[in-house]
Amino acid sequence: PIRMERQQENALKVANWLRSNPKVDKVYYIGLPDFPGYDVNASQARGTGSMISFSTKDVETAHKTLQTVKMITFAESLGGTESLITYPMMQTHPDVPKERREALGITDKLLRLSVGLEAADDIIADLAQAME
Repeated sequence: PIRMERQQENALKVANWLRSNPKVDKVYYIGLPDFPGYDVNASQARGTGSMISFSTKDVETAHKTLQTVKMITFAESLGGTESLITYPMMQTHPDVPKERREALGITDKLLRLSVGLEAADDIIADLAQAME
C-alpha cells in the first residue's frame, strides 16, 4: 500500500505538470478530477494508479522525449517501482492497422508513462529537460 500511495501521489503531480506544459496536447490520467470516469473509479477503487498516457503537440517532441530522458527508462514493460516510458505505436501496438490505432487514439504523438517511486520533482525535471 505504501508503494502505491507514493506512486499515485507522484502520478497526480506529474499529470498536473504535463497538463500545464505547452508541448503537451492532452493528458489521460484517471486521477484528474475532470477526467471522464473519475467518479466511477472513485466509487469503485481506493486509488488511481500510476499510469499516465499523454499526447505531445508534435511527433518531434514525442521522439525527443523518448531519446533524451535520463532518469526515466524507455521500456516496453510498465508497472515497476521505477519510472518507465513507452511508445505504444511502435512497442505495443505496431501490428494494429493504422486506421484502427488512430481511432483508438494511439498515434505517433502518444506516450505512456508508468510513474515510479522517485521524487516527483525529479521525474518532472527529467521530462522537462527531455522536452526542451
